[in-house]
Amino acid sequence: MFKKILIANRGEIACRVIKTARRMGIATVAVYSDADARAPFVQMADEAVHIGPSPASESYLIADKIIAACKATGAEAVHPGYGFLSERTSFAEALAKENIAFIGPPVNAIAAMGDKIESKKLAKEAGVNVVPGFVGEIDDTEHAVRISNEIGYPVMMKASAGGGGKGMRLAYDEKDVREGFEATKREGLNSFGDDRVFIEKFILNPRHIEIQILGDQHGNVLYLNERECSIQRRHQKVVEEAPSPFVTPAMRKAMGEQCVALSKAVGYYSAGTVELIVSGADPTGESFYFLEMNTRLQVEHPVTEAITGIDLVEQMIRVAAGEKLEMTQDDIKIDGWAIENRVYAEDPYRGFLPSTGRLVRYRTPVPAWEGETRGVDGVRVEEGGEVSIFYDPMIAKLVTWGATRDEAADLQIAALDRFEIEGLGHNIDFVSAIMQHPRFRSGELTTGFIAEEYPEGFHGAPTDGTITRALAAIAGFMASAEADRARRTDGQLGDRLEPPAKWQVTIDGAPQKVKIGEKHIKIEGDRIDIALEYTPGDRLVVAEIDETELAVKVAKTRTGWRMTTRGRIHDVRVLPWHIAPLTQHMIEKIPPDLSKSLICPMPGLLVALHVGEGDKVEAGQPLATVEAMKMENILRAEKAGTVKTVNAAQGDSLAVDAVILEME
Repeated sequence: MFKKILIANRGEIACRVIKTARRMGIATVAVYSDADARAPFVQMADEAVHIGPSPASESYLIADKIIAACKATGAEAVHPGYGFLSERTSFAEALAKENIAFIGPPVNAIAAMGDKIESKKLAKEAGVNVVPGFVGEIDDTEHAVRISNEIGYPVMMKASAGGGGKGMRLAYDEKDVREGFEATKREGLNSFGDDRVFIEKFILNPRHIEIQILGDQHGNVLYLNERECSIQRRHQKVVEEAPSPFVTPAMRKAMGEQCVALSKAVGYYSAGTVELIVSGADPTGESFYFLEMNTRLQVEHPVTEAITGIDLVEQMIRVAAGEKLEMTQDDIKIDGWAIENRVYAEDPYRGFLPSTGRLVRYRTPVPAWEGETRGVDGVRVEEGGEVSIFYDPMIAKLVTWGATRDEAADLQIAALDRFEIEGLGHNIDFVSAIMQHPRFRSGELTTGFIAEEYPEGFHGAPTDGTITRALAAIAGFMASAEADRARRTDGQLGDRLEPPAKWQVTIDGAPQKVKIGEKHIKIEGDRIDIALEYTPGDRLVVAEIDETELAVKVAKTRTGWRMTTRGRIHDVRVLPWHIAPLTQHMIEKIPPDLSKSLICPMPGLLVALHVGEGDKVEAGQPLATVEAMKMENILRAEKAGTVKTVNAAQGDSLAVDAVILEME
């Protein structure tokens, strides 16, 4: 077994690998860029080596620097995590030349599965179902049209080397093919240096289901059940669960055996994932097709660990050290249900725009994960630290395990309510809303779930009367506690003055009268059964109502509180009964007119300014491009006009809501 390994990655996955290695008695080395100098994974590792500036292209993506760090520290092996160099054959080959073990699959398997066209050919030869399509060289647009007509519409055109949602076009007819084929080629060339395109049948009601593979260097390959990853946005996963609510035991066996056959065909060992596209429109479950193979650990691997009890990182290390798998296929069971939500630094209320910055307050529902596959009471949190404009926007991963799917989802909702994040936008309300959604609970999932259920964007989860009554009671109780503290500040008002106990609480525009008694709370004259504690200054209030626990994040405002729970933000106004009627005489504050200003929707870098002062613009015309979280966002004119003033220059770092230019 290795005595020391280096983790060629950062953030939560670096923390994840370090913790397993520590449990195995293996020393660890972290590598870090300027941006990660004070990151948790750097402090957690036994040794840390600085490898360059903040951009990944100047640090984490330079193999020579990783190898130099191995030599300097005596690391015998490298775990690449996911992303960065994890699926780069040149990196694995360079390590082999230096006699440094790669904790991952063999080079030939990475190469074979990294090419979408070649991998489909191999899958077909291995007896794996493949989507009907054309996987050879496509000469030109006319050839693409002929192929598409033969396959039958709709079809998907994909760049061979594509990934992450780039280089993909859906065509419903010949016109779409003619318009999109050349664009797909260009995207493939610009993003991946490869303009080859393949065309395949588009699956209706598609579900994204993947099989976890684990093999050793002695020819043994197992499948560790499946994960459902259908809930995606822009082709990137948001929610993952294991097992899938759609997969039957017969489907699981058929899928697993085909994926094992593919793995054996390429001599695969270590952990890997075969991604399948499954037709939700086919109740027989026979319409599943090979999509691609990820020759690395997946972000969502903890849900598989939770239902099988197998530590995948430990197995990867043992396989890389030449050990034989100690388990057989018959040993792989399914115990309970696990769900993972990715907590991202993105603002769902602003169209999911990236939100960068420093976490000024961060508290998780349970302590960070330390090794138990199911975490603390079924709740597992994996975290990485500061969110930077240079890397992925993930703040943490929340994994819950329950005996049933509903139990796991309920645990997600409760745990998400207890997350405290301040300093940047996040998607906690959004994923909580998904967990509560009737369609999610029914298991009727497709990759179009988010687009279909939130066509107008996200505005918060629906709230029922029980929740609003509880919030009104909590707000009234907090108001009395704040007033009680105020009267005791210096004692000048004497001891006989009682704090106000009658409040008008307005939630979502609806006023409710709340009366606080010694041992009870009444709302509109009706007594409410609720138990809670609050000390002025608390940011989280936990109440018990009708034997159900409700955790509410609270932030003081000028006239009340901003209260967040169950996937929705409520601006709550609290006024004494005798003052509330006077609000009808208040003059409404009119917000400033920003319709003529181009506002930066998120913190980022102004990489391009497409217009100058005096330029005339049309509606929809690009005005500026802002880069954040490795993504470029084009800001367009909402209406025609003339640029009056330009307040920013190319290369400027912009804050959220900064005015880039003004129109007239």
